[in-house]
Amino acid sequence: MILHRFLLNISGEKNMYLDDYRRWLSADLEDADLKPELAKIEGNDDEIKDRFAVALKFGTAGLRGVLGAGTNRMNIYVVRQATQGLANWVKTQGGSQTVAISYDSRLKSDIFAKTAAGVLAANGIKVRIYDALMPVPALSFATRYYGCNAGIMVTASHNPAKYNGYKAYGPDGCQMTDDAAAIVYDEIQKTDVLTGAKYISFAEGVENGMIRFVGDDCKKAFYSAIEDRQVRPGLCRTAGLKLVYSPLNGSGLVPVTTVLNDIGISDITIVPEQEYPNGYFTTCSYPNPEIFAALELGLNLAKETGADLMLATDPDADRVGIAMKCPDGSYELVSGNEMGALLLDYICAGRIEKGTMPKNPVAVKSIVSTPLADAIAEHYGVEMRSVLTGFKWIGDQIAGLEAAGEVDRFIFGFEESYGYLAGPYVRDKDAVIGSMLICEMAAYYRSIGSSIKQRLEEIYAQYGRYLNKVDSFEFPGLTGMDRMNGIMQGLREHPPVEFAGCRVVKTTDYMKPEETGLPSANVLIYALEGGATVVVRPSGTEPKIKTYFTTLGKDLAEAQAQKDKLAEALKPILA
Repeated sequence: MILHRFLLNISGEKNMYLDDYRRWLSADLEDADLKPELAKIEGNDDEIKDRFAVALKFGTAGLRGVLGAGTNRMNIYVVRQATQGLANWVKTQGGSQTVAISYDSRLKSDIFAKTAAGVLAANGIKVRIYDALMPVPALSFATRYYGCNAGIMVTASHNPAKYNGYKAYGPDGCQMTDDAAAIVYDEIQKTDVLTGAKYISFAEGVENGMIRFVGDDCKKAFYSAIEDRQVRPGLCRTAGLKLVYSPLNGSGLVPVTTVLNDIGISDITIVPEQEYPNGYFTTCSYPNPEIFAALELGLNLAKETGADLMLATDPDADRVGIAMKCPDGSYELVSGNEMGALLLDYICAGRIEKGTMPKNPVAVKSIVSTPLADAIAEHYGVEMRSVLTGFKWIGDQIAGLEAAGEVDRFIFGFEESYGYLAGPYVRDKDAVIGSMLICEMAAYYRSIGSSIKQRLEEIYAQYGRYLNKVDSFEFPGLTGMDRMNGIMQGLREHPPVEFAGCRVVKTTDYMKPEETGLPSANVLIYALEGGATVVVRPSGTEPKIKTYFTTLGKDLAEAQAQKDKLAEALKPILA
């Protein structure tokens, strides 16, 4: 009897996803790319199941998935369904009844952005959309500038080319809260994916005045807000900085070069193969400035031109990676933790020197970012706050300061994954201001006969040789999430007492907010004897478990050796 019921359940589930597949196959689909894909997988149960057995889930990070046909793919119908859910929520919010929209260079990003605009307009909600691709921080800024109820950013950040996504923002320009996302998700569930969304064409929405483009006034205000955060205004005009820059075929080209030119950096060589928007990302399969392959062309060009610095921003220009020139003429990549520490040190020292440091200054970092930043903040008398991973939690701290009338206390926030923000003008990480401040910092050290590399070594000499490394374990496929959940459950049920002979002296489980004082999160942090830490955390946007290691040695070799031992000890647990 039990086996019979089990087989009936399997049969019922199979009929459901096959029925959905047949419905899509017989529908009059507007996207010409979808029908051939559906026809090609006819009779292939695994392929059909992968596309239709589940739906992309909407959460605080919105949607993200592979492009294609089906409920478990990114396509115009899934975008319409999500936007109808968002529209239903916006209609309960009062206010301006306006939503801002931007998009990056990914495949179909512009189509998805205009599709979302058409759904909102059909629902009587006004739209402000950029007339060309613009990055995440520009979307956050426009949402606040126009007093919008929400914002939509069409992007899959630094994922491979086959992905796209849809980030939703609240009226504060921060990624949507858990409560709002839950309401939107419920509304999505009530909306038929093929026929449930109200929709008019983008052209009709423009003609009837419901859809308007973001004005030049907003763009100029965005650039001014960034340029106002210079630590040493005017310095770059005379420093003679030589820069190589790659937008990685994304949305950073115009805003980054505009701001750098405005502050006086004109010797900029753009990596030609990565200059213009190209959603296929043909020069690097993974357009992520955290990895060497994405920066390789820029590094080669930096060596050819003798550049002081090489920068690369990811497709939605909220992260920036760099390579710095060393005294011997070689180039060295700088990690997100190292750049966060360098920028915090530079901003603190510079603002104290210039008399622009606010009273009771506050900096914010994620719990997985380097404790070196805590030491630097303490040195300069800055309050360092640690928050959960995800830049919305840094935005939440800024919002709290703003509500108290103290928003100017916020001087800097960062995550180890190459995300930085200085100033409260947006509520997400911003590679445009990151690029500006990194260049200004490089120009300053150059002007005093030093370099970023030299300053980093001085920081290590002062505070200790910290090493921060991140490893990832991938769990693809429909069973991936179950495997990840099983691993995290196993770590909780059978807590490790040591890693590689290093005793665990304290375990912090962020699923227990009563112990951490922070919202619940699926993160485990192990403090080890001797000062090292190990963090285990499933990614919020990809089927990965990430492990973060912090080690402290008398030199790099000692810190690296300790990290390698710890990483090897974790492999059997996460394999």
